[in-house]
Amino acid sequence: MRIYKTASSIVVLSALAVDAFAPLARSTNHKIDSIQQRPTTSTTTSLAAFINTNEMSPRNLPPLEEWSVNAGIQKVEGLELYTEDGLDWQYITTADIPQGTTIMFIPAGVCLASSAIEAELNAISSGGVAAAVDQLGRIGGQNSIADFYLFVKLLVEYEQQENSPFAPWLDSLPRLYYNSVSMTDFCYECLPPLVFSLSRLERVKFDNFREVLKKVDVVSDYSKNNMEVLKWAFNSVYTRAYADKDGQGSDVTVTPVGDMFNHGTETDIEVYFDEGKNAMVYTTRDVPANSPLRISYGCPTNPSFLFARYGFLDETSPATFCKMMDIPKTPENVNMGMDFSKMLFYHDTGDISPEVMDVVLYAKVLAGLKSSPETDGYKDAFYNAHMQGDQATKGQIAEQFRYETLSEIKKHVDTFLESLEELEKKSYGKSMEEHPRLPLILRHNEFVKQTFLKVQSNLAAAGVGQMEYA
Repeated sequence: MRIYKTASSIVVLSALAVDAFAPLARSTNHKIDSIQQRPTTSTTTSLAAFINTNEMSPRNLPPLEEWSVNAGIQKVEGLELYTEDGLDWQYITTADIPQGTTIMFIPAGVCLASSAIEAELNAISSGGVAAAVDQLGRIGGQNSIADFYLFVKLLVEYEQQENSPFAPWLDSLPRLYYNSVSMTDFCYECLPPLVFSLSRLERVKFDNFREVLKKVDVVSDYSKNNMEVLKWAFNSVYTRAYADKDGQGSDVTVTPVGDMFNHGTETDIEVYFDEGKNAMVYTTRDVPANSPLRISYGCPTNPSFLFARYGFLDETSPATFCKMMDIPKTPENVNMGMDFSKMLFYHDTGDISPEVMDVVLYAKVLAGLKSSPETDGYKDAFYNAHMQGDQATKGQIAEQFRYETLSEIKKHVDTFLESLEELEKKSYGKSMEEHPRLPLILRHNEFVKQTFLKVQSNLAAAGVGQMEYA
């Protein structure tokens, strides 16, 4: 879960709540220590399967509770793990929890913070880790370096199997993923343009990690060449880590046990890291008993991103990006509202966000006007009115070209719906055993299709019909 720390966390969390969850004194044999000195070169050819990363291998949850207690992780009464299918586990509360309550404390020694992992890995490496990081930066992966340290850390711990101090937590992690890194090449052929683009970005990160891992001298050749293990480690990092607010921070942290909260459009909790790097999970609103405790994995109006990275379809998403991929991302277009989180079609109603109207009018309709004394100047006038807050002038121009704007949107909607039909046809006759992610891809496409059909219906009701386009 790539979740972003926010400053508001500091305001809500009271000093009393933090003190109530201060670490307990425990015997040293129960403590999670930092990574131990290990050989800097490994030639392991096989590993015992204490932690089996095969995607059909079940998650082992029972030992997690005892491990978390011994590790100093503390939880409020009533916080319980729950599953409906034995695959997806999440925390729920069996008791009412008031807003601002610290519900979980994870000691810094248990948290896997990329800055600390960097130092630990470099201390046991003979330069291989640093060489890999240098290469990653040179091939365009500068923003992924913090995640790479965590990726290597999980591989190192995986190779320790039952001897890893994190073994019970590692054995509780998912094996089966439906995200972009786990898809077959054919699955990519069934993806619409936006989710295809987002999925390719995730796959490129994985491919880059695999390439530079060759230089790492603290991971065995067995693991380096085991796609099953590499995908498990990569997905474990990218679906469970907390990052700085802008997503490009120097520290990325995985919080064992604190990574078991599911995504929600409406959220109940956030995570706060104190100056000592301890992690605390607290409620952002009153949560009634028998409720799941949800956190945001990302923008709720961008279900394609959630699908590409995390491998689930958020059917509670109120809206989706309008999927207009042919508009250049110029500073002017961005100022007009060009953003995945703003250019929206609303799922339940088929409504079109104002930003879609503004960007289409500016970047398509007005930009496409043939030069003449009657049309010259409209584009600049509309942009200046928008930037200066001159709603009267902006509204006048928008109304004058309203039909043309809606016609451009309808042209896009009609074309996109036709492309979805073609993508669906590609799936006919395909084996779901060979492509187990295909049903979810089709569900995602159907969710988007239903949104677009409502937009199409609204446009038809507004009198926007078929047109000839130059």
